[in-house]
Amino acid sequence: MSRTLTGIFLDAVDRYRKPDQFVRQRGGRWESIPAEAALAEVESLALGLRALGVQRGDRVALVSETRYEWAVADLAILGLGAVTVPLYASSTAEQCRFILENSEAAACIVSTPIQLEKLRGLAGRLPGLRHVVHMDPAVSPPGAGPALEVAWDELVRRGAEARAREPGAYRALARAVGEGDLATIVYTSGTTGEPKGAMLTHGNIGSNVDACLHVIGLGPRDTCLSFLPLSHIFERMAGLYSMLAGGVTIAYARSMDTVAEDAPRVRPTVLMGVPRFYEKVYARAMANAHTLPPLKRRLFFWGLEQGTAKARARFEGRRLPWPAAARAALADRLVGSKIRARFGGRLRLCISGGAPLAPGLMEFFFAIGVPVVEGYGLTETSPVICLNRLGHERPGSVGPPIPGVEIRIGAEGEILARGPNVMQGYYRNEEATRAALIDGWFHTGDIGRLEADGSLWITDRLKDLIVTAGGKKVAPQPLEAKLKDNPWVSEAVLLGDRQPYVVCLIVPDFARLEAEAKANGWSAAGRRELIARPEVRAIYQAELERVNAGLASFERIKKFALLDRELTQEAGELTPSLKIRRRIVTEHFAAEIRELYAAPAPQRGG
Repeated sequence: MSRTLTGIFLDAVDRYRKPDQFVRQRGGRWESIPAEAALAEVESLALGLRALGVQRGDRVALVSETRYEWAVADLAILGLGAVTVPLYASSTAEQCRFILENSEAAACIVSTPIQLEKLRGLAGRLPGLRHVVHMDPAVSPPGAGPALEVAWDELVRRGAEARAREPGAYRALARAVGEGDLATIVYTSGTTGEPKGAMLTHGNIGSNVDACLHVIGLGPRDTCLSFLPLSHIFERMAGLYSMLAGGVTIAYARSMDTVAEDAPRVRPTVLMGVPRFYEKVYARAMANAHTLPPLKRRLFFWGLEQGTAKARARFEGRRLPWPAAARAALADRLVGSKIRARFGGRLRLCISGGAPLAPGLMEFFFAIGVPVVEGYGLTETSPVICLNRLGHERPGSVGPPIPGVEIRIGAEGEILARGPNVMQGYYRNEEATRAALIDGWFHTGDIGRLEADGSLWITDRLKDLIVTAGGKKVAPQPLEAKLKDNPWVSEAVLLGDRQPYVVCLIVPDFARLEAEAKANGWSAAGRRELIARPEVRAIYQAELERVNAGLASFERIKKFALLDRELTQEAGELTPSLKIRRRIVTEHFAAEIRELYAAPAPQRGG
């Protein structure tokens, strides 16, 4: 198999020649895009970009939701020997500015008018950005932005004319790309607040594709429904390049919110999801079950009980005795198949990544007849390090390393990884590179243990970086510093690892708060009554909104709890240097944290 990403695409076109290489909804109907048609659009866009002056090694940013054009743009950029710099569509203008400036992007491709206006708002602040290509029609005439604007359709038209003159130009350029050439710079949040750009070569990602396909079999009869952000290396490697390499049809959901509607039409056999997605599926199934008439409700939970028994036997490596196996088979026909039908009835495999999957959630999916394979990795490792094997799943474990990758446990229990998938370093950040790559080993910042069978278990995090249930990463320290940068807050602790959203524990500056209460005549018998007053909560809600302004939606602090005492060294909540011990704080204030997640988060500006 080709180890370059452009080679993977060209080989897929030549080998499989699929009439439905890509599927998308357009104009209210689903349409199939043949492999040759996709190649023609990739070639035309690439030659159009070349006409704009994009050359080998140039960085080209891509700000877009997951859609067919994302894949076309990426493959066109890579075919020129240029470097794709993906940004989340949810990125703020300031986040875009930092990444575009740090990556020294020469051009930027954006999706919607909203993204185009975001770039236009950066006029004069990005002198190195020469061109902005917009996929969708612009909402106003060009000229107001930081660079020369050109429409996608116009650029493809120009490129098609060049392709007619030079029929083999794209293939020649693409085949000249080598494994060691830089393919992408993927920016990942850091504890300092400034993202770091992980440099991944074609060989880094290509080796990961090859190794993962050795573990999980995919083929031309499979269809994948893609809905996670392609800006995340997990979906990009697994949902795009691996699917192309395996000859799989790639269908694009209209959005993450429409997966339940799109799946019955697409009828996927494979899904990639983060834990938050699986949590939503589980919650919906349970909510629907509780609305059933009593007899059907009892049948549902009986069927789930039989499926769970079968799943546990599988995890323990034993066979169910005949009566239990017969009950499980009947339960699958009556219950499991009905749930699978909501996804089109062909779903045979789900893959989970981005954050740890709760063992009980994994058990549920096996109980309804949908195997979920969990893996572990990071942006810097392209991303997969470990992956469970079908038939050898162990809930709570992320499985053994994939072929070609080594892991070991270092100082303080930190997981170290080495292999062809490990990044080259952080772009323009030698200090961070030296800290992460030591003697060829990548230091993950995670703590774990290796079992005798070679499987890895993640037990804690050295890093304070929060990874939400949706797989989004949030650096807590900069936000905590912003909260504390006002007279009302003494201490702030952000939480949200493996949770659907970020919350905060706040220790008020009690001297100021009590003085304010006295001045306004707010009666309170003690601190608990004081922090419960609506006037007090309004003060801190305003501070929260100040900090949330300008943040991406997944970074915003959705809820807060006011604590009635200071954090102390004596309680073990602070180190001698007064740093927060998050694990201890989480244990000590477990009741308050449970309350923060007991009800849906309020929707304030996304």
